[in-house]
Amino acid sequence: MKITDIKTAQAGGFFIRVFTDEGLTGTGEAVHGGTGCANIIKGMKSMFIGEDPLDIDRLFEKARRARIFDGALAGNFVTALTGIEIALWDLAGKALNVPVYRLLGGKFRDRIRLYADCGRINKERAGKVLSMGFNAVKIDIDDAGDPNKLDHWNWSITPGELQRMVDQVASAREAIGSKVDLAVDMHGRYDTHSGVKVACALEPYNLMWLEEPVPPENVDAMLQVKQSTRTPICTGENLYLRYGFRDLLEKQAVDIIMPDIPKCGGLSEGRKIANMAEIYYIPLAPHNVSGPLGTIASCHVCASIPNFLVLEWHRLGDPNWEKIAITRSLATSATEPLIQEGYIVLPDGPGLGIELNEDFLRQLTNGAQLFD
Repeated sequence: MKITDIKTAQAGGFFIRVFTDEGLTGTGEAVHGGTGCANIIKGMKSMFIGEDPLDIDRLFEKARRARIFDGALAGNFVTALTGIEIALWDLAGKALNVPVYRLLGGKFRDRIRLYADCGRINKERAGKVLSMGFNAVKIDIDDAGDPNKLDHWNWSITPGELQRMVDQVASAREAIGSKVDLAVDMHGRYDTHSGVKVACALEPYNLMWLEEPVPPENVDAMLQVKQSTRTPICTGENLYLRYGFRDLLEKQAVDIIMPDIPKCGGLSEGRKIANMAEIYYIPLAPHNVSGPLGTIASCHVCASIPNFLVLEWHRLGDPNWEKIAITRSLATSATEPLIQEGYIVLPDGPGLGIELNEDFLRQLTNGAQLFD
């Protein structure tokens, strides 16, 4: 079996499809790439044509090393490669008639725990999330429009802004109760002493984690925040490849890491990052803003490692969530919802166990061809 083509589509997400001379295809999803990634894929797909699609790690490294001087260390280039890599895993599973998690070493769990990213939360939204069975939620407490801020550019927190954050977390904790995990995101928009102030002020609320209290570039600053507080610290959504996590893990500068698997390198790389973290007893809680296909791809990694904690679900209120893809599973029929009681039941069909609903996606593109 040889690769004959690689095409991309943008409709309800950014998708990559690998074609072969035996008629089998594999489909992946990448995030935060869009047109930039599509152009990168078109420019490098010739390196994959004629290759055996089962040589996934070798093909990934071949392309990465070939373009190392063009930016294949991070950013859109890695994300573009990630989309191809996920498509290759889907293809490999179909070719061998096994789910991807089997190729990753098997599974530690049948269900993947999710947390609902709620942005802002009130009693009504909390009630909806809890009624859906979620036992973990995340809220955002950074607010560029907060009148207590010095200005839009200054990263230092004011007393009024700190109090607003504490009140917001207190309200969220009251709305969801004491037995539901609560994570809080600051999106890396504060300086070190501000991160310390917030982390310490939120200690009474028993957070699952405080996310990116400082920007991710300075590992020592993150370590300073971690060492100052009992609040667990989490970061990693803006890091790429296992090399991007090395200093963070070696210095044990965080309590939890959150690589975005359909962005940072893909399934093999995500598993390698998790294995590195396991050495330091650090759990994996992947960042995830993907649609169903990218989410399921992350689930295969989450199932295959022991140190998985929880996976993000960022599509609360998205009316298209259940329409974008169709589950291909023996255990779960396509008519059942993908998310059940705050968990995803891992599909056991070949490959990723999920296919794009192309009839629906063509409606989003007014009938235009999806992959080109």
